[in-house]
Amino acid sequence: MSSAQPGPASSGVSAEALPYTSDRSFFGHPRGLNTLFFTEMWERFSYYGIRPLLVLFMAAALAEGGFGFDRQQASAIVGIYAACVYLASLPGGWIADRWLGLRRAIWYGAILIALGHLSIALSSLFAKPAFFAGLVLIVMGTGLLKPNISAIVGDLYPEGGARRDAGFSIFYMGINVGALLAPLITGLLGERVGWHYGFGAAGVGMLLGVVTFHFRAGKTLGPLGATPAGTPDEQRMVRNVTLVGVGIIAAVVLAAMLGLFTVNPVAVGSRMRDIMLAMAVAYFGYLFLFAGLDGPEKKRIAVILVLFIFATIFWSAFEQAPTSLNLFAADFTDRNLFGWEVPILWLQSVNSLFVITLAPVFAAVWVLMAKRGHELSSPAKFAFGLLFAGLGFFLMVAAANAVISGGDGARVSMWWLTGSYLLQTIGELSLSPVGLSSMTKLAPRRFVGQMMGVWFMASALGNLIAGLVGGHVDPENLAEMPQLFMRTALSLFLATAVLALLVVPIRKMMGEAKH
Repeated sequence: MSSAQPGPASSGVSAEALPYTSDRSFFGHPRGLNTLFFTEMWERFSYYGIRPLLVLFMAAALAEGGFGFDRQQASAIVGIYAACVYLASLPGGWIADRWLGLRRAIWYGAILIALGHLSIALSSLFAKPAFFAGLVLIVMGTGLLKPNISAIVGDLYPEGGARRDAGFSIFYMGINVGALLAPLITGLLGERVGWHYGFGAAGVGMLLGVVTFHFRAGKTLGPLGATPAGTPDEQRMVRNVTLVGVGIIAAVVLAAMLGLFTVNPVAVGSRMRDIMLAMAVAYFGYLFLFAGLDGPEKKRIAVILVLFIFATIFWSAFEQAPTSLNLFAADFTDRNLFGWEVPILWLQSVNSLFVITLAPVFAAVWVLMAKRGHELSSPAKFAFGLLFAGLGFFLMVAAANAVISGGDGARVSMWWLTGSYLLQTIGELSLSPVGLSSMTKLAPRRFVGQMMGVWFMASALGNLIAGLVGGHVDPENLAEMPQLFMRTALSLFLATAVLALLVVPIRKMMGEAKH
């Protein structure tokens, strides 16, 4: 095992933690990154294994083993589910910061996710109640796991800088290994054998994640993330609030299962969007006015707010992959390959394949630019990401017009979606790992878990918006497709222009040197 000598950058690290942060045995990074890499890989395998399967399953006719839901309803449910997965990161970060500590939060979250997948896999026996109960368990578990595992990645790099960005790029590659493998397995099983075989395979992946974290965390992370920041009084308060919240959620779910009220997914999604926007405004208002932050901390929070807004715009486009783009693959894409029809979900793996291929390149480029004194600021990388995502959807406008001009039953080549995913992937690699790293660099220490929750709240809003618009890809309404993709592209181009104008003032607020 190789290690680096402690220098000024590690002066704030405790002697107990120093061997775990200065270690460079995992491709020049701490071996704790290896543990977090594989835990997150299997968690993402489980998540991306079922997410694109959900809209196909719920929209499938009862005779085909599905629920027979309207497309807009099915897409809205996927959006609500994905939004709740990320939204739960905010209380999940708070619970970890003030009560459980990052490590215990990850452990309990992994167990809840595994139980959720088991419930969904068994819904073939217990029907809709088990299915939706499983989704709720996954939401709760992911809220505990996802923000806090990313926060520990940040703890591995107390020196910050380009090496931390590179570490997050490697971590992000682990996410995409899971996202690549999952649709290949769950798509083949779900579409060709039975829906619940696909759901069950995703659950097996999560169990592997549970085992990985249990046996490796203590050896490779040491004290990192083991101790909560809350006082004993704060821990009791957070525990009581959490238990009351879980009780309320259980009561609402039970009432819905008993048919005491009817849920309209599209209406619920629209109302959730408005509530989440209000929550974001209220939370940032609290941070600025009542959190006791000093001037420099408030400036960094202001930068986080700007990144939050533009990340939301990016994810509202990018997260149409399991809804509008997934339905486009099902209805309007020629998936014949040498006489064999490629499963619909396999196209969901294209993005992850590009990420795995390009992530090391982006990580090396960021480090090389930093060494040469030309490191791009976070908002500049964000603007670059928005631009390429816009180009990806502009390409889909041409694909949709080709379907319309081809007449009834027309299908286009898989290369259209492949090209769109490539452009979106370039955008994703410019924004997502950089955003994760920026949250850990900019967040005040006592709010780091919550800031990771804020980052995932942007993903929550994006997923919800994507779910609300995604159901409009419909063979019965072809004319709406080009308009949907064009509106998305224009929104991204406008956001690119606005953020480009803000790069210099934001960079000054961050205290970055002008390049």
